[in-house]
Amino acid sequence: MGILDGRVVLVTGGARGIGESHVRHCVDEGAEVVFGDVLDTEGRALARELGAACHYVHHDVTNHDHWTAAVEEAVSRYGALHGLVNNAGVLRFRTIEDMTLDEFNHVWQVNVAGSWLGVKTAAGAIEGSGGGSIVNTSSIEGFVGAAGLSAYSAAKFAIRGLTKVAARELGSRGIRVNSLHPGAIATPMTTGVDTVDGVDSGGLFASMPISRWGQPIEVSRLASFLLSDKSAYCTGSEFVADGGMTTGPGY
Repeated sequence: MGILDGRVVLVTGGARGIGESHVRHCVDEGAEVVFGDVLDTEGRALARELGAACHYVHHDVTNHDHWTAAVEEAVSRYGALHGLVNNAGVLRFRTIEDMTLDEFNHVWQVNVAGSWLGVKTAAGAIEGSGGGSIVNTSSIEGFVGAAGLSAYSAAKFAIRGLTKVAARELGSRGIRVNSLHPGAIATPMTTGVDTVDGVDSGGLFASMPISRWGQPIEVSRLASFLLSDKSAYCTGSEFVADGGMTTGPGY
């Protein structure tokens, strides 16, 4: 028995990294999953591997029509939609002075507008399926700033606000909305940022209580908890998986 038995979940950015881990773990926990990405080769390969409980769709989260198609696919293929994980995101390292407006807008569109469109598009289907849960992916950069991450941090702060407003608007319709805040997780997005192997006591992890990179599954377990009835009294809240990185001034 899995904690998501009988649930249908939509995951964005699911072809690799944390999103891929979400897809795999939701299937392992009993869910049927529709997941989207713009990385079609990787997405289709993952869907083939996982079989009938999983289906891939090409999905640009900044495109409203793609959102409509993804939600409709979940309902038509599996008969309902109970959960959404707004996972898709992009990261750009640039100082404020060096970043172009186009780069800033791209980060904002994918991370914030993409999540907003997800809430907007999926809410009706989730309500029609008897209610459920939306998980918006923010970051520890949604709590603290980091040099070179002005667009990303601004976007992740905004997702906190979006989550709280959506929780207020959708609670009476049986939909819970929470934000998920990963820290330093070893994924393709973070490749090249320090080392992703083991403990780095002299660098990024020196002051952390758990001094290592986090693994995607450690975030996915938290996401599945938020999608399940085990978190039935949680909404508008912020859930952190960062190895204690934000506990003190060493960050």
